[in-house]
Amino acid sequence: METNNLILPALILVPFIAGFLCWVVDKVDKHLPRYIALLGMLLTLVLTVVLWGQGGFSYEIGQATPTWAAQFYVPWISALGINIHLAVDGLSLLMVGLTALLGVLAVGCSWGEIQKNVGFFHLNLLWSLGGVIGVFIAIDMFLFFFFWEMMLVPIYFLIALWGHSGTAGKSRVYAATKFFLYTQIAGLIMLIGILGLVLFNAMVVGQPLSFAYADLMNAAHILEREYPSVAYGFMLCLFIGFAVKLPVFPLHGWLPDAHAQAPTAGSVDLAGILIKTAAYGLLRFVIPFFPLASAQFADFAIILGMIGIFYGAWCAFQQTDMKRLLAYTSISHMGFVLLALYAGNILTFQGLMIMMLAHGLSSAALFIMCGQVYERVHTRDMRLMGGIRGQLPYLSFFLMFFVAALVGIPGLGNFIGEFLILMGSFNQFPVFTIIAAISLVFAGLYGLILIHRTLFGTPNEQQQAHYTNPLKDLSAREISLLMVCAVGLLWLGLYPQSFLDISHSSMAWITNSYLPVQEVVEATQQVVIQQTVEMQ
Repeated sequence: METNNLILPALILVPFIAGFLCWVVDKVDKHLPRYIALLGMLLTLVLTVVLWGQGGFSYEIGQATPTWAAQFYVPWISALGINIHLAVDGLSLLMVGLTALLGVLAVGCSWGEIQKNVGFFHLNLLWSLGGVIGVFIAIDMFLFFFFWEMMLVPIYFLIALWGHSGTAGKSRVYAATKFFLYTQIAGLIMLIGILGLVLFNAMVVGQPLSFAYADLMNAAHILEREYPSVAYGFMLCLFIGFAVKLPVFPLHGWLPDAHAQAPTAGSVDLAGILIKTAAYGLLRFVIPFFPLASAQFADFAIILGMIGIFYGAWCAFQQTDMKRLLAYTSISHMGFVLLALYAGNILTFQGLMIMMLAHGLSSAALFIMCGQVYERVHTRDMRLMGGIRGQLPYLSFFLMFFVAALVGIPGLGNFIGEFLILMGSFNQFPVFTIIAAISLVFAGLYGLILIHRTLFGTPNEQQQAHYTNPLKDLSAREISLLMVCAVGLLWLGLYPQSFLDISHSSMAWITNSYLPVQEVVEATQQVVIQQTVEMQ
């Protein structure tokens, strides 16, 4: 392992520098920022592939921290124990790769959509992506929180300035403000948990001030042994911070409005990447830091997930706007994330990894297609879209393909993720697993509703007028973007082992830190039940 691998800071700096250059050259030529942004994200993707090729994803039982395949460490604010400490393992590398790939697609899908303030748009887009990459590779908790909060500001501007206008533009500003308030308040709650661990480590454990991952994890384990109720409270602070971003029912209120008003690239960012940072945070921090409190909290968390699965599906049924329908499907699918997390074995964690990658690709592709449909028929209302299939055969094929992926058709990545999660969680939570499996039927139903209302049926009067002047089908650029997602989903569905091998070391470490605690909790519950029976 290379101690100071310069690729890691480059993964963050390249999008930041490219975004700044986009803003600077905007006055020279409004087309130039697009090429700079595309080049920046392609370079980030290449750097990720280079890291993948360097390897180093191994695991030995008993390790105190994950196996970091590469690290970068520079002292920063020594008096407070804050350092620039970046590291990647299999989990974070796959998330960075997804971010870079979807970043390329986000730049590509906004090529013709964004016509005003092109440079400033790409500044915000690339800085949000750079912030997300920082979240995935920062293991100093102060630096992690810095990137966690920093990525919110550019996304706010993406929605507020380039979103779809309502009356006098109020809808997009309202949606952006709602998103910012939800996530900002959740971030402050998470900060309470982080600072609580830092102060406990310094004042009770007697260690110097430190925000280092290993130091805070050790402090959290001591806290669980000595003051379990306080540890439970800190765990809840971190859980709430991540749950709002995931989003978990009933903390999901920002998502439908943000998606409905965001530009296409913003929706790709939100659905494909941003909500994955929350699942990553739960995997990286909540489960390893507080295994005992997490095991005690598991039933309640999974119940919230089950409610979210059916609530999201039911709300998706009610929608006539394509984007809002897809937003609610994201809420529904995130219930599987909680089931996978708190079942807590290697199968569910690996299934969660595949599901995050596959959902990122399928949801990003569908939001790109929403933008493509809107460019042609100037509406997202599915009641005004009947009969499109006859005019747009390429668009129709890809829309049916990605809806099939989203609902979990075998042969595509989403099916593999859901199958592994259900297989891994059945022994421990059979009732919850059966309920989650039943929900897949509802996914098929809202997928069919989306396809039928959009592509089939009888054309309305406005749509019939287009038959005398046919709409243009997908261009080569648009087909290329969708083919990237399609190939990725087929790769995940037909040969997932190439990704499972990369993430195995990380997931094995998390599993070994969580499973023994689950067994202790279950044994304790059995003792309490036995004592209750004997007393009766």
